[in-house]
Amino acid sequence: MTCDFKKIMAFVVTAALLSACSTARQGDVADPIEGLNRGIFKFNDAVDTAVLKPVAEGYRAGVPKPARVGVRNVLRNLKSPTVVANDVLQGNLTHAGNDVTRFFANTLFGLGGLIDVAGSEGVKYNEEDFGQTLGTWGVHSGPYLVLPFFGPSTVRDTTGLVVDAYTDPLRLWMSNTDRNAVNYGRFAVAAVDKREELLDVLADLKKNSIDYYAATKSAYIQKRAALVSNNGEGADLPDMP
Repeated sequence: MTCDFKKIMAFVVTAALLSACSTARQGDVADPIEGLNRGIFKFNDAVDTAVLKPVAEGYRAGVPKPARVGVRNVLRNLKSPTVVANDVLQGNLTHAGNDVTRFFANTLFGLGGLIDVAGSEGVKYNEEDFGQTLGTWGVHSGPYLVLPFFGPSTVRDTTGLVVDAYTDPLRLWMSNTDRNAVNYGRFAVAAVDKREELLDVLADLKKNSIDYYAATKSAYIQKRAALVSNNGEGADLPDMP
């Protein structure tokens, strides 16, 4: 465990230094390995077309919307500890209080998070992660990356992805109690849920863009910038290609 922690911290420090050394402005994101990124993007798009998109379409067709909303609510509720931790790290105690309220209200009165009781009372869901936290600390996004299977990212956001995954209390509990299969199942359900949510968005983006890669990159960068500055969701864009 100690060795793994040191590796994670080394990765975080290296990524932060790479981002900090960038001379670009905060809103600019360089793409120095565009050729490789485009290759991975093409691979991801092929996997999406062959597997993930059909599964998401079947999920939408076969599962009633109220049930799909319930699944999304549960997945969001399970992420609450990570969201609250990043609220605190960002110094946003108002969001932290709201997200703690959401977690307890939805867990206790919303059937374990199936029903968004807090949302119905105006306590909205906040999307927070360690990539955003680094952004609020002034760490530049660093070069643009396309990750196999995961899709659009940056050096900063990839760092955040690793840290959030490693420190996720639910994942740690499952790993320490030999329930890794359950955690993999959670990840698979989350992937299908996200892809179903973005079926129309991605279809429109792909249909109306001359360069799908460039359009996806632009949308991703805009959304992440909006999330870091807490100016709303920004462009509705894919977490996966």
